[in-house]
Amino acid sequence: MKNHYKLMKNYITDERILSHAKSDFCKNTKKGIPLFEKLNILDTTLRDGEQTPGVALSTDDKIKIATALDDLGIGIIEAGSAVTSEGERTAIKAVSALGLSAEICSYCRMKKEDIDLALACDVDSVHLVVPSSALHIEMKLRKDISKPADRESVLAAAGDVAEYAKSHGLIVEFSAEDASRADLKFLKELYKTGVSHHVDRLCYCDTVGMLTPERAFTIFSELAYNVGAPLSVHCHNDFGLATANTVAALRAGAAEAHVTVNGIGERSGNASLEEVVVQLEHLYGKNTGVKTENLYKVSRLVSRLTGIPVAPNKAIVGGNSFTHEAGIHVHDLVKNTATYEPIGPEFVGRERKVVLGKHAGTSSIELALKELGFGAEKSQKEEIFARVKELGDLGKHVTDADLQSIAEAVLEIHHNPAVRLKAFTAVSGRPSIPMASVVLDVFGKETICVDTGDGPVDAAIRAIRQAVSSVGDIILEEYHVDAITGGTDALVEVMVKLSKDGKTVTARGARTDIIEASVEAVINGMNRLV
Repeated sequence: MKNHYKLMKNYITDERILSHAKSDFCKNTKKGIPLFEKLNILDTTLRDGEQTPGVALSTDDKIKIATALDDLGIGIIEAGSAVTSEGERTAIKAVSALGLSAEICSYCRMKKEDIDLALACDVDSVHLVVPSSALHIEMKLRKDISKPADRESVLAAAGDVAEYAKSHGLIVEFSAEDASRADLKFLKELYKTGVSHHVDRLCYCDTVGMLTPERAFTIFSELAYNVGAPLSVHCHNDFGLATANTVAALRAGAAEAHVTVNGIGERSGNASLEEVVVQLEHLYGKNTGVKTENLYKVSRLVSRLTGIPVAPNKAIVGGNSFTHEAGIHVHDLVKNTATYEPIGPEFVGRERKVVLGKHAGTSSIELALKELGFGAEKSQKEEIFARVKELGDLGKHVTDADLQSIAEAVLEIHHNPAVRLKAFTAVSGRPSIPMASVVLDVFGKETICVDTGDGPVDAAIRAIRQAVSSVGDIILEEYHVDAITGGTDALVEVMVKLSKDGKTVTARGARTDIIEASVEAVINGMNRLV
């Protein structure tokens, strides 16, 4: 407890928050031991997360994500559901064969054949899911638990499958599906059945996100120390409460949290890994054992492999989380970052960023010029400031490349760009494969590259990246396009975010041709990076 409190003091300066969190720990203890001490994390990105509509991960994708989760320090990785398909079984088996430190788990229904399929994948454990609400039992098992015979048959069948899994050497997490809509008396009987068959863990599933933090705390306070085995919490985000309900359950005595990276999952998703971890670390002083400095990197990996972008305003890992524009905020940030940041961005593997636009102040301009390595006199700063404001009033976001161009014009700095476009060609159609060729001048040397892609824009960007590979691996982090005017000949504005060796820049291109605008934006950004 004392160590956790000291940890918080490194990041939280508000003594009232520290005092509240410290007393919160003291109130929620059993026999003098903080309830959080036995906390474990089960990440279900590869199973529940993959159930996000439109997401299908290959074996290679699952291997990459599982390895990243293991490096992050996750205790249990639910690698998938072995019953899904032959391809899914191949992927789960490949993850099991990696020899990771994490326990590898497969989702199973209340069927012995599911257990057999999981065993064939060499997993360590099964997440054995049993319907627990009257609705789910009626729909899935065709039983009515108001009838004693049906009630007993459901309990007996659940115990039989649990015993079968245990007899084959598996760790069993015995999970009550739709528990938040189940009769509490029946739920206790179900858990008692699992424990009588020596299951290792129990789980309470808020399958359609019906819990509230207050109810979660009340329920877990009653169950956590009375069910005979460590109790987990699995929350969905249908009402936007998955993270809050998960933390409330942990405070009340839950020993394990089920989460997904970026909070992805079916419908509105699951409790977010990064939100749960950082809340525990910073608001409750719990050292989760997760290498938080890798959280952003894992978030980006999952976003890229699933094709699901992270919302800019997403807590912790969203693009705006540590990004500042308002002049009054930046003015105070320069003096003390804690004024408008509850935690330092480096804690989750990120960097602070100041963007320029309508709300920018002189402090923002000075800080941005300093980052660019430009020195300017007061009158020059005022002119740069005026030009930035002018663009902002037009509704434009001023990119790093824009600011550099403005500053160079005001300061009368002239230089030759490192990368210049001499020519490009893009071909697309059906059934032909989209292809692009570019001719670039890279540091005075002509380079010609050809590549294919998912479309002509993708092919062109791939060809450009290949052409400048000699100066390092430049990654396209984000791509955004807007039609500024109407019609098929509309002026198109493309915004890109590029990164190289941990440095990130934004740039834009504007043309009537979307491919040319994309090429222009990428090359503008590359010149800022190299």
